[in-house]
Amino acid sequence: MSKSEFPKHVRPLTAADLERVIEIDTPYALRSRRGFFEARLKAAKADPKGFIYIGYERGGNLQGYLFARLADGEFGEAAPVAFLDALAVDPNGTHAGVARAMMGGLETALKRRGVAAIQSEVDWRNTSLVDFLAAAGFELAPRHIVERDLSTPVPSQPIASERPASYEIDYSDPQSDDFDALARDIVPCRSLKASDLPALVRIGGEIFGRDRATYYQRKMNEVLNESGVRVSMVAELDEHVVGFVMARVDFGEFGRLEPGAVIDTIEVDPAYQQRHVGMALISQLQANLTSLRVDVARSAVYWNQFALLAFLEANGFTPSQRLSFRRRVF
Repeated sequence: MSKSEFPKHVRPLTAADLERVIEIDTPYALRSRRGFFEARLKAAKADPKGFIYIGYERGGNLQGYLFARLADGEFGEAAPVAFLDALAVDPNGTHAGVARAMMGGLETALKRRGVAAIQSEVDWRNTSLVDFLAAAGFELAPRHIVERDLSTPVPSQPIASERPASYEIDYSDPQSDDFDALARDIVPCRSLKASDLPALVRIGGEIFGRDRATYYQRKMNEVLNESGVRVSMVAELDEHVVGFVMARVDFGEFGRLEPGAVIDTIEVDPAYQQRHVGMALISQLQANLTSLRVDVARSAVYWNQFALLAFLEANGFTPSQRLSFRRRVF
């Protein structure tokens, strides 16, 4: 990104802006989130095409910042979208329109990259953020945010069987399930490693019928190098990877100041569906997150992905108090 791409007073953020970004953010977060911002800026440096980080500067002073990341394939998206992760304006600033100017800069950058939509998530009770998104032209997205309280036990009831058609979750056949022994005891799971990338690309190609290597590479870098804690896993049967879950534990996504796990994708080799792979991944993920004292895990599902919603509901997920918003860029 170059400064010439953006409207007046809007420019790309650099590493030199870190201290000022933290200074702007701290009154909202009520604490320093240095680790969050350091990880985000490091990620942008490593993958400049995957992030748009901009600020509003006037009189030589940074007045606000905006962090957005680009994604292809997340949550069922067929085309690239931008996720608005963080935005704040100096509460002591005197200039109106800072947030609008940064949103205009984001839109300009997205048009140049051919990204047609912006998405974000906000707790509906955070009325100031909801009002801002409404004024900025966002509408409710056709997605449900669901989450699971990890302090509650794993459900002991069978999970409804339904084989997905291009979804990312495995739905296991309950007929032979012994729920005294969790699925993770049947299907071995281990931590995701960088060397697993070819297996992820292979499984994704079989499910979606297209090469998503760039997406998996970006997500792998995010969950292995950017997230504060590594929780992503793969499942193995017959001495090779047959499924995986990509998840992350993070602070600070838009309007959320407490740590939580975000499940970005779960995929199972079509040849191993109905083999409890999806159940094993979800079960082991919950066990790992609980040991890390993470209180909640969440994911996003389109409103008409009924089988996927049923799977998550059977695994203890319920509607979140967060809403999903979307704005068309062109």
